[in-house]
Amino acid sequence: MPQFIHLKSHSEYSLVDSILDIDSLVKAAVDNKMPAIAITDRVNLFGLIKFYKKALESGVKPIIGSDLILKENKEFFLLTALCKNNKGYANLRELISKAYLQGQINNIPTISWEWLIQHREGLIVLSGGRYGDMGKAFLSEDAPLALQRITRWKNFFPNDFYLELQRTNRDGEERYLQSAIQLAEQFSVPVVATNDVRFLTAADFDAHEARVCIQSSRVLSDTKRPKNYSDQQYFRTAAEMAALFSDIPEALQNTVEIAKRCTVELRLGEAFLPQFPLPNGIHLENYFEKKADEGLRERLPTHLDVPVTYYKRLKHELSVINKMGFAGYFLIVADFIAWAKANKIPVGPGRGSGAGSLVAYALGITGLDPLEHELLFERFLNPERVSMPDFDIDFCMDNRDRVIEYVSEKYGRDAVSQIITYGTMAAKAVIRDVGRVLSYPYGFVDKIAKLIPFEIGITLEKALTQEVELAKLYASDNEVTTLINLAKKLEGLARNAGKHAAGVVIASTKLTDFAPLYCEAGSNQIVTQFDKDDAEAVGLVKFDFLGLRTLTIIQWAVDAINAVPPFEKGGLEGILNIEKIPLNDPKTFALLQSCATTAVFQFESRGMKDLIRRIQPDCFDELTAIGALYRPGPLESGMVDDFINRKQGRDKVHYFHPDIEFILKPTYGVILYQEQVMQIAQVLSGYSLGAADLLRRAMGKKKPEEMAKQRDSFVNGAKNRGVDEKIAAHIFDIMEKFSGYGFNKSHSAAYALISYQTAYLKAHYPAEFMAAVLSSDMDNTDKVVGFYHECQSMKLVVLRPNINNSDYRFSVSGSESANQHARVSVRERVSAFGCIKYGLGAIKGVGAAAAKHIVEERNNNGLYKDLFNFCERLNLHTVSRRTIEPLIRSGAMDDFKVNRATLLASIDKAIKAAEQKSKSQISGQADLFGEIAEENALPDYQFIKNEDALMKLEGEKAVLGHYLSGHPIKIYENELSHLTTSQFNALSSHIGKTATVAGLLINIKRIITKAGKRMAVLSLEDRTGVVEITVFNKLLEEVSPYLEKNHIYIVHGKVEEDSFNQNVRMLAESIEQLDIKRAQLAKRLVIFVDSESRVTQLLEELAPVMQPFCGGDCPIELIYKTETAKATLKMGEKWSVHPTNTLLAQLKQLCGEAFVKVGY
Repeated sequence: MPQFIHLKSHSEYSLVDSILDIDSLVKAAVDNKMPAIAITDRVNLFGLIKFYKKALESGVKPIIGSDLILKENKEFFLLTALCKNNKGYANLRELISKAYLQGQINNIPTISWEWLIQHREGLIVLSGGRYGDMGKAFLSEDAPLALQRITRWKNFFPNDFYLELQRTNRDGEERYLQSAIQLAEQFSVPVVATNDVRFLTAADFDAHEARVCIQSSRVLSDTKRPKNYSDQQYFRTAAEMAALFSDIPEALQNTVEIAKRCTVELRLGEAFLPQFPLPNGIHLENYFEKKADEGLRERLPTHLDVPVTYYKRLKHELSVINKMGFAGYFLIVADFIAWAKANKIPVGPGRGSGAGSLVAYALGITGLDPLEHELLFERFLNPERVSMPDFDIDFCMDNRDRVIEYVSEKYGRDAVSQIITYGTMAAKAVIRDVGRVLSYPYGFVDKIAKLIPFEIGITLEKALTQEVELAKLYASDNEVTTLINLAKKLEGLARNAGKHAAGVVIASTKLTDFAPLYCEAGSNQIVTQFDKDDAEAVGLVKFDFLGLRTLTIIQWAVDAINAVPPFEKGGLEGILNIEKIPLNDPKTFALLQSCATTAVFQFESRGMKDLIRRIQPDCFDELTAIGALYRPGPLESGMVDDFINRKQGRDKVHYFHPDIEFILKPTYGVILYQEQVMQIAQVLSGYSLGAADLLRRAMGKKKPEEMAKQRDSFVNGAKNRGVDEKIAAHIFDIMEKFSGYGFNKSHSAAYALISYQTAYLKAHYPAEFMAAVLSSDMDNTDKVVGFYHECQSMKLVVLRPNINNSDYRFSVSGSESANQHARVSVRERVSAFGCIKYGLGAIKGVGAAAAKHIVEERNNNGLYKDLFNFCERLNLHTVSRRTIEPLIRSGAMDDFKVNRATLLASIDKAIKAAEQKSKSQISGQADLFGEIAEENALPDYQFIKNEDALMKLEGEKAVLGHYLSGHPIKIYENELSHLTTSQFNALSSHIGKTATVAGLLINIKRIITKAGKRMAVLSLEDRTGVVEITVFNKLLEEVSPYLEKNHIYIVHGKVEEDSFNQNVRMLAESIEQLDIKRAQLAKRLVIFVDSESRVTQLLEELAPVMQPFCGGDCPIELIYKTETAKATLKMGEKWSVHPTNTLLAQLKQLCGEAFVKVGY
């Protein structure tokens, strides 16, 4: 018989404390031969289903419970609730849900005594030790209060209340314990021992304290931080607990008795479908069939020659769906999609295997004809293996929440919620967190964190094997060793609760019948406390409402195209319907084949462009194939090379058997799709498509016994249909080999359609499309810059920001060409003439509210005349100084015809004048003559005569991410002509040769090769363009310490063609900073003077400018030159300088750009 069972254990899901993961907790119970174990996380059941499954799997009885916080008057008390039975579990779900939805106080989820009494059935309560209401009465030595509270507990929980005893070496424990035992004896209340477990072993205490500090934003060295835990709160063995409580054996025995009393049986793996509301008197299946039939009739006009094929398929699918009981599911999905479309919310054509259903197509759930594209229903819903259908629906990112709101209204807010997710302590983040609580300097921790490779799923252990410098520091630096060792103990633990990006559940009854609910304080975003897998396990039906930014881009582009007043030409109205564009458009395929696919959905990465270049797609089927081929398996297996070589005629196409030629012909004999495996099994061996889907699944799992059975079945079936046994066996081997790489064609085809639509828009309406693309990422400056450069390469004009012309988003200025629209085709009517207007929302620091306010006021009351007029007309709380400054720096106020330095200097004066005018108007002191005088008065600017050209450019870069009015490299161009052999726009004439170039470093992309070596791709920019420069391992190690964005570098290397970027690239052989190169080669620094008076002035002004740079090896010469005289003044050796970029910029500002030269 067991001596002791832990009834109070926190797992990582408590979030505020504990570093115990569920697997370790259950394993500890097994290792210590404890037949049961409880998990009692702090006011949540986040980890319950995982714990329940793991415990049963390990032969341990799971005890369900939670630590709850009881609020009475102004006090907070701790108690632990354990579930005796399923009724207790239902009540615990209700209590925890109420704590989050109705009981949050200062971010603490609490329950009331009234709620506890209302939901007490089936619950056992442990008193909470020193932190419970009894404990606080004992420690305050308030005997009457203790008497009152114990009486209350006995009245409402006569056999289900236990006084909790702990000996974990924390303050007040023994004093509490003696009082508790005395009262327990007096009132016959049972006692129970717990160890309030937070970690596995005593050695884990430091890591636990670090976690507590991370969650409470404190540091370990803080002497004033609360010390609520001790190193004794580890998973003690039963023997240790027996020794600890040898004087109170009943406290140990009661843990076993409670464990016996607690039995909850969960129904897992059974789905409870919500009810679709039907018209009165109509049966669900009949209504479903009627809607599908009507939908197909609407879809069929283009298929009038083969309606029988469609109706036969429809009838088959309807029969399967109805038999499985999923008609309501389809109708629910179809309903919210129909609502979205009716409310002009873009919906994707489908994703995943759902695109293979004709019923889904008929109901408007998907947008791709499955028969036309040879997509299989059984890949989505297999009659021979019943499982829930799963439609993943893409909605426009901006309006997805509106659809969820509609569903909540329709099915009831108590039946609909989103799903929780848990953020974890990932490698980089945990290093930063632990570094902070250890009080290490930010720069030190940042350096270590940045050494961890940017790779999905990277771990600290893996980072130490990949990154040599990190491993060296770990081995040689004690602080780094401490940091990483501590971080390893926390890595991967749950850190916070969040909201799943897509998952929404609709319950058949109220949600709390299935799961407790969670809500952050001050939010109305309710989520289930079970994650998506656990929510489905308890019977909730999940619907994925995904937000896809590309749908928003398409909608914005189409709206812009159709915003131009309709006209008619040749009987065609000029309105674009993106769902009806031809899928064989030559111009679209020409764009794709040229690899001009930046901003084209799915096709914009470097690797994808390379694949497109090699395949040269010329039909929609090949776009579907590209999506399936561009994955690690096909790329590494040789499938891609086979596909390309066969398409290009370099290799012969093999179909293995004439009967399956039609299946493999679109992919040139390569088994690329899972659907092809299913079709081959059906055609060659007589499998039903349901059985063929089971074969596909078996091949994916690669279980030897199952594969042997399938092999026999396949070969025998083929033999019975007259296929040679050896050929059949060979085909099975080929299928088995490539099945692991096979992709879902339904998903690939549906997403290929979105790719095609974006390519079509880019080919025919480039300005509208790129304006939409730029608008979609306005809050990501790096992306805006990239798309801005793409516009330049497309020869699109992007106008500068302008408060008198720009909208909030990027938009197309095409109205000035309206007269020309009538002379072009429907397809080309706007983009040939429009410019893109820069979106005010893309200026850093402006913000959406301010930008929209500026545009609205301008549209309502006309253009802004000057800075003072601008400030007078706007709400200065919305458009404050912090908004006005970036507007000026971006050039958005250049229309006012004064330089930016003057505008910046005048901001406070303009704001003060606006505020004064507003006060006068409010007090009624304004007079008519004064207003007339003001109307005609010139703005009272604080004029700044000389504007620093470099500061102007840096201001643009700071708020826009790139330069608009010029380029900082311009002031060095004359000098660079002596150090380089080409500018970027002339590099094409150097292909195959070496060249020396100079540019501003704008991006560094670091890469780890398959061999584990580091390399980088640098993006350098001069005034003529951008070039990518590849830097291999050896050179990268040399130059890494001084590679920094926005610095100028001189690169010597080999020039190569970059075919899919339609550009050139360089392989670097040497990289030098301009400063260093100049210091090595410059013979003198020459300052030209063209008047005698300027000589005297310069001698006074030069000293303070040059002083910080003196002590170098570059001599200074002053050359005085006029029409009548010329003289050279060599300044003394003490004036020799370090000729840095900063010095040159300051000298050119002082003397004029043309008057400062470097002599080589």
